[in-house]
Amino acid sequence: MTYLVGKIALDITAGAPNNGRSFDNVAYTKKLSINGKTHPYVSAQAFRRWLRDSLPPSEARSPVRRSVKGKRQQAYTKGRPDLYLDDDLFGFMVAEKKNSYQRDTVLATGTLVSVAPAKPEKDFGAMSRGFPADADPVLHEHEHYTAELAGDVLLDLPRIGVFELEGGLRRALSPAASSEALAAGAEEVQFRGVTSLRLDITERRRRAAVLLRTLAEVRGGAKKALHYGDRAPALVLLAPLKGGNNPFTRVLAATPRGVVFDVDTFREEKEAWADELDGPIRIGWAPGFLGKQREDVRSKLTHEIEAGEVILNHPRPLLKELAASIEAGEYDHWFEDEPR
Repeated sequence: MTYLVGKIALDITAGAPNNGRSFDNVAYTKKLSINGKTHPYVSAQAFRRWLRDSLPPSEARSPVRRSVKGKRQQAYTKGRPDLYLDDDLFGFMVAEKKNSYQRDTVLATGTLVSVAPAKPEKDFGAMSRGFPADADPVLHEHEHYTAELAGDVLLDLPRIGVFELEGGLRRALSPAASSEALAAGAEEVQFRGVTSLRLDITERRRRAAVLLRTLAEVRGGAKKALHYGDRAPALVLLAPLKGGNNPFTRVLAATPRGVVFDVDTFREEKEAWADELDGPIRIGWAPGFLGKQREDVRSKLTHEIEAGEVILNHPRPLLKELAASIEAGEYDHWFEDEPR
């Protein structure tokens, strides 16, 4: 039973990638207060939407249905994880009378919060194009900020392509859908004490690989016309752990000199969880992110890198190489759900 756990960081420069409600003609970015200081953030829902939208064009998305009955509104996907990768990896809930089906997410993502405090600034704008010479312009304002955002991530590899058939709202497939999946080649298994259907290993590998390649080049975010910027991870840390804990949540820290990758914290957590690690820890780090720290960290981790315990590379080739290794069957044991 292996999970990929770790950290994702975004490098935001004068951006407004995820916004909250507007008041008095001012568009505010999402932010929270920690110890009385402001920390902008990107919600997990927003980042998951970016991921879903960044899937390859060839990857069919689950159709979304909307139901409106008076004041009651619902929107849900088709709820067929056997057919659609996004229903499989991101989960869903189809709440219909006497026919409710649900899938907990396979990909868990935390809120991407600025590591150090960062106060958003207001940008003042005016619209007067085409107005008469004596007309007042339409005034508007919006916020933007510069910050390093970071959030936790977990990918439950054994659950990819495995769908529960019992357990109340944990049922992921209807009887009709189950019959179709079985006819298409799925097999019935006992998974974590629940009768389930499992897709063949080739498709399960493929889905994991598609997600990793998508993460390598995720795009999206609000206000791209005014604040376009790179939204792919500037740093991604993925560690294969036999349990679902994430010991690397504190590797990025705020200091008086700015955000740092804390090598001492990383090394101590790595040693503390050595008995749970199921392969090398991968650190994808874009050049220029956090200044010159990447080469300093590489130097400090020379022993671990030479021993094959840590792999440090640019996020894109690192994620693509891991995806290729998974598709080649090199990590099939990660997909097995053996008792710990």
